[in-house]
Amino acid sequence: MKNFSTWLLVMFMAMFWVLRIIIAVSYELGGSFGGIEPFNQTMEIILLFVVLACMILIVKRKMIGALVYLLGYGMYFGTSLVNGMITITSDTAEISVSSMGAYLGTFISLIGIVIPLAVLFDLLLDKNRKANPKDKKTDWFYKNEQFDRKMDDRADKNNYRTM
Repeated sequence: MKNFSTWLLVMFMAMFWVLRIIIAVSYELGGSFGGIEPFNQTMEIILLFVVLACMILIVKRKMIGALVYLLGYGMYFGTSLVNGMITITSDTAEISVSSMGAYLGTFISLIGIVIPLAVLFDLLLDKNRKANPKDKKTDWFYKNEQFDRKMDDRADKNNYRTM
């Protein structure tokens, strides 16, 4: 992970993941965290473990991690985002406490969709991942210090590597 954007996205992922843990735990204890409740408690707990594995894959710059992350959060937050947008746009009454919960839930769903999309675009647009792929045929020699030739005063100063 050499890019600053990837570090930022992983930090946002971790903060959102911790927020989802707090929301799930508070719901299990019989309350709500600031009016936010999980849409499906069982799916929420499953997604917490899946996202943890996806974070590890994203740190290792694997595209499958970003795709699974987007697929999981897209299915979980996508339906609630659409339903929340329909509720907000069709609601002609004045703003009340119940409608504030709908606004907050829709905003959380929007964040749950934007972060995976940003992670996917970050991995897709990363030129370093494509420009310097790992090659197991040569990396054992060029990226391994134990095969460096030790030189002493009598040794010549030629480069023994081609790169």
